[in-house]
Amino acid sequence: MLNLDLESIIIAVIWILAVLLSLAVHEYAHAQYADWAGDPTPRRQGRVTLNPIAHLDPLGTALIIFMAFSGYGIGWGKPVPVNPGYFRHPRRDWVLCAFVGPLSNIVLAVIFAIPLRILLASGEPVPDNVFVEFLFAMLSVNIGLAVFNMIPLHPLDGSKVLSGFLRDVFDSRYWGFQVIYGPIILFGSILILPLLGLPNPLRFILIPVRDFLVKLLLGV
Repeated sequence: MLNLDLESIIIAVIWILAVLLSLAVHEYAHAQYADWAGDPTPRRQGRVTLNPIAHLDPLGTALIIFMAFSGYGIGWGKPVPVNPGYFRHPRRDWVLCAFVGPLSNIVLAVIFAIPLRILLASGEPVPDNVFVEFLFAMLSVNIGLAVFNMIPLHPLDGSKVLSGFLRDVFDSRYWGFQVIYGPIILFGSILILPLLGLPNPLRFILIPVRDFLVKLLLGV
């Protein structure tokens, strides 16, 4: 049963805002790099902007809200359409266009970690207020998004980054496997296994890595 007292609602709203803002920056980074690399597609579709509304997927946003209150599920932003045929350097730009999304989240995490680290280093008790909660939410969400998106399974960015280590980044056998089995493995692990009472194997990797990086940035 969901705990819907006022404090829980405020915290959930803070985390929803953190996710939506972080996803907007993530998708903007993809769009901006593709635009810089010569692909006009994102600009034509109004995606070269930091306006979160341009990057919201209706279903993905609804599931983000559900996840914030229930602690179960997954959400997503609207993927940026990219046509690598426009890229000046197709191999390089295909990989870097994918990588800048998680990289933008790492940069945000560092920015929001700085005031938290200063508060912790002061030796004074860390205030328990909305501002500090938002700072921590932005830190944790952005580290989580960066780590999650680097999983080498389609449709996540890690599948494109991994293709950079292949002889041909557009290898049909590789992408044939990724397009068919990547989503099955990914969403099966996140959504289906927990419903069957089985552990999500991705959590055993993602959570320790996320927690390690959060502690590293906070210096604790």
